[in-house]
Amino acid sequence: MNQKELLNNLKKDDNLDTIQNYIKQVIDIRGFGKQSVEQGLLLLLEEVGELAKSIRKEKTNMCIDKGKIKNYDTVESEIADVFIVLTSICNTLNINLYDAVIEKEKINVERTWVNTDKNKGE
Repeated sequence: MNQKELLNNLKKDDNLDTIQNYIKQVIDIRGFGKQSVEQGLLLLLEEVGELAKSIRKEKTNMCIDKGKIKNYDTVESEIADVFIVLTSICNTLNINLYDAVIEKEKINVERTWVNTDKNKGE
């Protein structure tokens, strides 16, 4: 099956396991399936940097290099790239992303969270 066929088989209500399996298949098709965890991590860091630039461009009034404005993709696109690369790292490590999130949330829901943001609009 090729990438377009795999993509066309996805449905909006597919679960995380289905998405994780899709990403594994397309990463293999694209030739990145043998990438090491270290290479994946470097790519993830790069994608997070691109997400930061995109947020800076779209959501703040911070200065950006106008000569490179076309190099900055949308926030949604960069978030998708981060998710794809993170999921690929999970696949390399044989980590089921859904299970990992559930296990971590079992810990998080038992914690006491305190917002120390002084600018929370009181």
